[in-house]
Amino acid sequence: MLSKVAAVLVDRAAMFEFGVVCEVFGLDRTAEGLPAIDFRVCGTRPGVPLRTSSPGVTITPDFGLDAISGADLVAVPAASVREDFDPEVVGAIRAASDAGATILTVCSGAFLAGAAGLLDGRRCTTHWRYVDQLATMFPEATVDPDVLFVDEGNLITSAGTAAGIDASLHLVRRELGTVVANAIARRMVVPPQRDGGQRQFIEQPIVECRSDSLASTLAWMTANLDQPQSIDDLAAHATMSTRTFARRFAAETGTTPVKWLTNQRVLLAKTLLEDSDLGLETIAERCGFGSGALLRHHFNKVVGLAPADYRRRFGCRDVAVGSV
Repeated sequence: MLSKVAAVLVDRAAMFEFGVVCEVFGLDRTAEGLPAIDFRVCGTRPGVPLRTSSPGVTITPDFGLDAISGADLVAVPAASVREDFDPEVVGAIRAASDAGATILTVCSGAFLAGAAGLLDGRRCTTHWRYVDQLATMFPEATVDPDVLFVDEGNLITSAGTAAGIDASLHLVRRELGTVVANAIARRMVVPPQRDGGQRQFIEQPIVECRSDSLASTLAWMTANLDQPQSIDDLAAHATMSTRTFARRFAAETGTTPVKWLTNQRVLLAKTLLEDSDLGLETIAERCGFGSGALLRHHFNKVVGLAPADYRRRFGCRDVAVGSV
């Protein structure tokens, strides 16, 4: 159940992520027939304003950390990432988890859960900008960079910003039922459940070469994405044997020629889907996939979204119906 929810704030808390928690769990919707939730905003010093990540804005928790005791859910909004979180807050979150509370983190709130020792041996996620840092700081955790949220039972971690809405509504659906979750979603004017993950939002920069020996070949590959590029052709361009080229390529880019080429073709496809009204077959030709079916396969595998869905979400121009 979710009869008592405590939101825990630390210095430099993020306003949007905190607002998500308040919107889903903090509003009184009993007049609409929804169950009452005892919602408390907690901090180390009740009544004392805390700075937020928004300049000139503070938040004042009404309750101290002792009010977390007995909570069914402890929500941890995002805050500035650091390695020295307030030990009192860390201890309170750990104690709440030990007492049986579910811990929900939004965006970088996962770092606080990690500091409390709650990520070790478990799957988790956070905003795609921080996944590498989270994995480095908490090597015993399995960080999934692709998903909107991860449900590990008594620990739910969510990706950046709006993914906190997805995780929160998922938790409401799990604990209070679909009817309640849908009612809250309607009030918030958001879908009760989104498809996909955060892969489609991740920037995919061109992999940099660690030396100059393959720089000209990489440049040639990028400039000729629409052309067939066999390993033999690439090795000849680099004036190496096929075996030496494959070994050198992996050593200097961290991936294989085929994977590198596929990622760059998908990156070009994303750009064309965003900025042009070209049909899928034309885009497939320009990117070197040869057919729309092959483009769909690789695009969905890399981005986690079909090209048509990606264009609907990120396209900047009107596209004729049926062009994708």
